[in-house]
Amino acid sequence: MRPRPRSGARATSAVLVLLLSSTGLLALAPPASAAGEVRTEEARVTSGSGAETVQLDTTLYLPTGELPAPAVVLAHGFGGSKESVASDAEDLAGRGYVVLTYSARGFGGSTGQIGLNDPRYEIADLSTLLDLLADRDEVQLDGDGDPRVGVAGGSYGGAAALLGAAYDDRIDAIAPQITWNSLTAALFPSQTGTVEADTVAATPQDDRAGVFKRLWAGLFFGVGSVPSGGLLDALGGAAGGEDGDEDGDGTASVPSAGATRLPDLSALDPAAVEQTLTCGRFRTDICAAYQTAAATGTLTPEIAAVLDRSSPAGVLHRIEAPTLLLQGTQDSLFGLGQADANARGIAANGTPVKVVWFTGGHDSPASDRVTEELREQVAGWFDFHLRGAGADPGTGFEFPAPTALGSGQFVQGGSQTVVTDTYPGLDGTADRRSVPLSGPTQPVVTPAGGTPGALTTVPGLGALTSALGGSTLEIPGQFAAFESEPLDAAVEVVGAPTVELAVAAPAGTATLFAKLYDVAPGGGTTLPSSLVAPLALTGLSADPARPTTVRVTLPGIVHRFEAGHTMRVVVSSTDQAFALPAESTVYSVALGDGTDLQVPQVDGTPQADTGTSRWWVLLAVLAGLGLLGWVAALLWGRHRRRQVSAVEPDGEDVPLRFEGVTKAYKDGFVAVRDLSFEVRRGQVLGLLGPNGAGKTTSLRMLMGLIRPTEGRISIFGHAAGPGAPVLSRLGSFVEGTGLQPHLSGRDNLRLYWAATGRPAEDAHMAEAIEVAGLGTAIDRPVRRYSQGMRQRVAIAQAMLGLPDLLVLDEPTNGLDPPQIHAMREVLRSYAATGRTVIVSSHLLSEIEQTCSHVVVMAKGQKIAQGTVEEIVGAGGAVSIGLVDDAEADRAIEVLEGLPGVSVERTDEGLVAELDGTSRARALQALVEAGIEVDQFTPRRRLEDAFLALVGES
Repeated sequence: MRPRPRSGARATSAVLVLLLSSTGLLALAPPASAAGEVRTEEARVTSGSGAETVQLDTTLYLPTGELPAPAVVLAHGFGGSKESVASDAEDLAGRGYVVLTYSARGFGGSTGQIGLNDPRYEIADLSTLLDLLADRDEVQLDGDGDPRVGVAGGSYGGAAALLGAAYDDRIDAIAPQITWNSLTAALFPSQTGTVEADTVAATPQDDRAGVFKRLWAGLFFGVGSVPSGGLLDALGGAAGGEDGDEDGDGTASVPSAGATRLPDLSALDPAAVEQTLTCGRFRTDICAAYQTAAATGTLTPEIAAVLDRSSPAGVLHRIEAPTLLLQGTQDSLFGLGQADANARGIAANGTPVKVVWFTGGHDSPASDRVTEELREQVAGWFDFHLRGAGADPGTGFEFPAPTALGSGQFVQGGSQTVVTDTYPGLDGTADRRSVPLSGPTQPVVTPAGGTPGALTTVPGLGALTSALGGSTLEIPGQFAAFESEPLDAAVEVVGAPTVELAVAAPAGTATLFAKLYDVAPGGGTTLPSSLVAPLALTGLSADPARPTTVRVTLPGIVHRFEAGHTMRVVVSSTDQAFALPAESTVYSVALGDGTDLQVPQVDGTPQADTGTSRWWVLLAVLAGLGLLGWVAALLWGRHRRRQVSAVEPDGEDVPLRFEGVTKAYKDGFVAVRDLSFEVRRGQVLGLLGPNGAGKTTSLRMLMGLIRPTEGRISIFGHAAGPGAPVLSRLGSFVEGTGLQPHLSGRDNLRLYWAATGRPAEDAHMAEAIEVAGLGTAIDRPVRRYSQGMRQRVAIAQAMLGLPDLLVLDEPTNGLDPPQIHAMREVLRSYAATGRTVIVSSHLLSEIEQTCSHVVVMAKGQKIAQGTVEEIVGAGGAVSIGLVDDAEADRAIEVLEGLPGVSVERTDEGLVAELDGTSRARALQALVEAGIEVDQFTPRRRLEDAFLALVGES
């Protein structure tokens, strides 16, 4: 069934607006290289009829390969346009797809006003674009007027993919990302009541009442209400500023630069002008509904009806297109429960569904590594379901391996994904573990107007919260807490835990916020992903002696609670991100009859990152990134007034950049000359060079200890220099430990942190001491320490506060082999969280095993830069040791089945000559064949490459 635009939309709630912004919080990554030249065609496509007719600004990307080919429509996120997904379109076209991008009505160069994915407007526009594709000779057809086509998009664009597949059965596959199931439940959530499912992240989707997400709504309505170019359309194109369809073919030419003419506002109704200036690009009924919701914080039946109209929840049973659902674990706008509900609804129709959770979301951009993995997921999905090529991606479930990195515990597995054959609970019951809680009945005060309010996360700024170690603020007297005993063994939570509470309220209603904290043995607390569960409770007893039992679903998370830690359920009366009651009152909160916390767990197969190139991008919206910067400046501007340097737009993706840096001294000695390189998020960079190469001088300039003579050093886009505020995001250990010998290791760490002037709770002291690994020796005077012990305390000191950029000079000096191995794992796991590490070392074997990238210096200049494999040289010979020598014959057979590979036996094992096959591919082939590999070592080591490079210099 294909929708037809109709006029006369009922009052819609601009609350929907908030949802739209999602995709803008994921960083764009460069596309894979195209297979050939891509040709593009720009056109304006007419959609709708009568007063609802709009011109959609489109770009068609045509590959040079075999045609006709399947097509992919890319939908952008809120605040973006077709330009937001241009690089993704080029990549897909390079892979042989015909790709169509467009700006949704009200965005970019398209006319019309924002209807928030209303099926009568935006989704009807999508069907118009499918008609366009069906008329192209380059597009493969499944039938007359039926193109072979997939649709992908993030957040606003993801919902368009879901709704499009529900209303237009010509769509053959979809890949919606970080999007919603029910706008009502997403914008007015209340996570209480029984869920009619037992999947791991099943969350109540109450469409009757909820707690209004005030901050998300305000931020994104502000973005969409800026008049921008949509002002002309809102005023009806009074001055003829639109270009029409002159030749009747359904398209209109793009106006030339400077062709737009401003309307004569004096000829218009003043009330209409005022309304347009207030509502910007939104339809006026949406604007009015948002203003009502923002003023009252109340979900009315009228608003709910409009939200439901733009929700996939009511039409999932129509979707027959195979669906890949990608959802982020760090998302306070559309949590894991939204993807869970979409998966259940689509699978119930017998449609193939695969669910992938990843580290990232609206609150924190995914790392480059994660983004690359997601690209591969989408590539495989479309290749199989549109082309019938490649391996069957199946209908399983993937999620990041649970770690305690959020609470400072550096554990292995940060770069792993866990895979299961099916989404837990779809075909049965998800596994849950009971964790007993205890705690007395407690009064919880609600202050008048909800002020002061608890602070858990700032919408869109989860990365900022993470930089502070997940710090939150609970107001004394405004919360109740219930705790487990210290855990005997680690507990991995994958999904949404549940708990029963007993609540009494004088007026019979209560607004509360439930959350699950990780409490370390030293008392440090972490709120995983900074997520909370709002509760809008009604029908409560007014008698604290006879409270009402309510079932609460806590936020869906992926987190590992380590042994010795405590699980703490906190129920508070305030949260600054939500609308709160105006009247003060006191609630009574206790544990319900079932005092156990029910924790979902998933037993899957860990799958390490292979490091192969990926291609898909989770659509990024430039307006969202701008909004992120605006809010960050609003929150932190008072502390950064001294900062006057220009900020580089890609600063968050490039934590460190050297540009033409030279350091010359007055005696004429040049320590560093014209040094340029950059380090990207998530990398571990090794800085190599012989004595006198300029490594330490470069690090001292980076840390602001000395100034460069020429050039610029930027950290997260800000100029680095003595006293620069951005240096607070850097942790370093360069040129000696600097520890006070008469103080204990613990006191040295406390003294160092106190000198920074930051709150003690931000230090993550317990985690730093865990890194040091000194046991009871941490409380002995440092003068009794060995060199290795001092080194470990100094490294822990550099990691205090979990800095985003970690700089270490010779970190393994004085450490024994087991300690070196442990430090290697710490650094790799640390970078796997999206942070960045720079290591300077003379131990080339350690650099080779620890670092992902290398910069080689000699005589003050850079002589080489690249990945370790690029520096060493791809291919070549490798030595292979097997766990079972009896597998040698089979290993030889597997390896020699690869292009250009020859193998010979030696006394030390197998030696394979790789000519045209990468080492990664050879190792992957052995692992896939079930052959256990004990050693896989290049015959040419980094040391050989280093000596050759330095000699050449």
